[in-house]
Amino acid sequence: MAAAVLGVLRALLVLLQAALIADTVAGVFETRSLDGVERAAGWLLVVFAARGLLGWLTTAVSQRAAADVKSQLRLEVMRARLGNPVSSRTSPGTLVSVVTQGLDALDGYFGRFLPQLLLAVTVPVIAGVAVGLRDATSAVIVAVTVPLIPVFMVLIGWTTETRVKRRFAVQTRLANHFADLISGLATLQVFGRAITARQGLARSENAHRSETMGTLRVAFLSAFVLELAATLSVALIAVTIGFRVLYGSLDLATALYVLVVAPEVYLPIRMVGVHFHDSANGSAAADAAFAAIDATPVPVPAPEERDTESHREGLDALRTGSRVLEFAEVSFCYPGGAGIRNLSFDVAPGEVVALTGPSGAGKTTVLALVMGFLAADSGTVRVGCDIAYVAQEPGMLRGTVADNVRLGWTNATETELRQALDVAGGVGITLDRHVGDAGEGLSAGERRRVALARALLRVRLGSAGLLVLDEPTAGLDADTEEQAVRAIRALKVAALIVSHRQAVLELADKSVPICDLRNLAEPESGVSP
Repeated sequence: MAAAVLGVLRALLVLLQAALIADTVAGVFETRSLDGVERAAGWLLVVFAARGLLGWLTTAVSQRAAADVKSQLRLEVMRARLGNPVSSRTSPGTLVSVVTQGLDALDGYFGRFLPQLLLAVTVPVIAGVAVGLRDATSAVIVAVTVPLIPVFMVLIGWTTETRVKRRFAVQTRLANHFADLISGLATLQVFGRAITARQGLARSENAHRSETMGTLRVAFLSAFVLELAATLSVALIAVTIGFRVLYGSLDLATALYVLVVAPEVYLPIRMVGVHFHDSANGSAAADAAFAAIDATPVPVPAPEERDTESHREGLDALRTGSRVLEFAEVSFCYPGGAGIRNLSFDVAPGEVVALTGPSGAGKTTVLALVMGFLAADSGTVRVGCDIAYVAQEPGMLRGTVADNVRLGWTNATETELRQALDVAGGVGITLDRHVGDAGEGLSAGERRRVALARALLRVRLGSAGLLVLDEPTAGLDADTEEQAVRAIRALKVAALIVSHRQAVLELADKSVPICDLRNLAEPESGVSP
């Protein structure tokens, strides 16, 4: 709205500028004197300065709007991802592409296209009425030719929109290809497939280059067509004015005024077509952002529980410390049918519970429900203490090993960090070793040891009363695994562990089997299940 108001003010200044130029030049020819030219030139300088200031304000307002919208969309995308991190259907490559380079395309949409669209609605009306008040014939030509430009815009816009969406899809595919290649580079090197992977990346890059150049060709073509249509329209007005001035049916002041104002009628509409490419890019980026938001639904809080006898008993058990975790008839189902059904178990203080079952049965889903990453479809999950969590693929921050272990307890000393890491089986890992993005610089086993060390630190020095571990010893050798198992047991803290390793299962006080819902056969007709 601010851009529209500023655009109207600029249009009024154009009319004032046209009047000053037309009256001054016509007066010089009529009086054959330069009297009043200096004063008119001074006013023209004021008008030019005012137009420049309004143009700067329009750009500033538009860029501020773009920054606000980009910030809001990025926040919504990240909130959706962090609100439900374990069930996102948006790949990391797509996510990075959208929140960085993708949403930057909104600068053109809000900074150029949208303000220009508002001007295209207001300025041609103001300028057209001003022309009509001075010369009805020119107003008729304007009324006939102006609608031609939107027609060309629509015809070209369909092609541009299709090309831009296709280019954005190719760009996203290239981002995902590159991310997958980087994450699996070590494996490709081991199996001698790096050259083939590089050739595949080159093909994706060439496809992206081809689509980008094709989109630019359409953009330049659209600008040329719209410029040609506007130029021919202004030329038609100029030719008719020239003949009428020649034959004395139109005075010079009116002719000059119309010639100055007429291009301003077509300019905003023409610029909308020029910036339509920015609109298509911005729309594609926004659609990708909304897709990322919708693909990762934020878990809906469970409805308020009724004050039943079992619910009160569960809360009392948590308050008195007889249990640190309770699952009561919990069910959760993914869209494909996988999940858990009517699962019930509890974990007492100091008790180690192992979740068993085939891969894909839903053991990690149980941990996600404990952590609050997922919300149960039915049943109740009660947690009575702070949690120390080690995921299958532990998160690592850029910095040092010490920085990542210290996440468990920020006030830990170097000695305490070293001790926790040694107990977790990381004797050979130095605290000052550099850790890059996504744990670069550490092997998968070393990342698990670092994650286990910071979990142990959180239990020893912090307030965590429950260890939640997802395959904590995967990738470790037998000796290191035995040491880690002993460390977990020595803490005498409640633990919920997912593992297929026999040493870990033998550590548990009890096991909770998880049934794979996907393998449950449908009962035959007429037969009771």
